[in-house]
Amino acid sequence: MDPQQAIFRRLNRVVKPLVKAGLGSPLPIGLGAVVLESTGRVSGEPREVPVLGLRVGDRVMVSTVRSSSQWIKNLEADDQAAVWYGGKRHDATASVRRGPLNVVTLDGND
Repeated sequence: MDPQQAIFRRLNRVVKPLVKAGLGSPLPIGLGAVVLESTGRVSGEPREVPVLGLRVGDRVMVSTVRSSSQWIKNLEADDQAAVWYGGKRHDATASVRRGPLNVVTLDGND
């Protein structure tokens, strides 16, 4: 594991429970912290990662410049996802758009 990946994993262990509890969640329209939940494409196990997202109602958009991010690859393999904000889990369908800025749009299924 490269050092950058190790740092992010440690940080995520601390941040994830706080974000899932609602700390830093976006308002109905705004930017904030969310936890993205996907299914591991190899393991089949749930995977969670805290990210910053732009929320507009039931839609959340997240992005990364890191094309090797596992969560993007997982969502490309299976578009069924969930996103945590406001202390609650919201089922969503993901669409991935690759480019210099990789963008994932999560449309709520609630």
